[in-house]
Amino acid sequence: MDYNRIKEVIVLQKSSNKKLAEYMGVKEPTVSNWCTNTKQPSIPDLFKIARFLNVDVRELLVSTKE
Repeated sequence: MDYNRIKEVIVLQKSSNKKLAEYMGVKEPTVSNWCTNTKQPSIPDLFKIARFLNVDVRELLVSTKE
């Protein structure tokens, strides 16, 4: 099950996993795990990712409404 849309937003913002990893102070495999929904970022990290990507944090989450 997908919980986040981080990879989609990275692509839409024309950014990269490498740039996000540098901004977050983590290694690229960590960002890759977030992008593939293998692991999830903490709530504070999710807000920091949203700031980096210049989006509302809610845009990073998969909606629970169908």
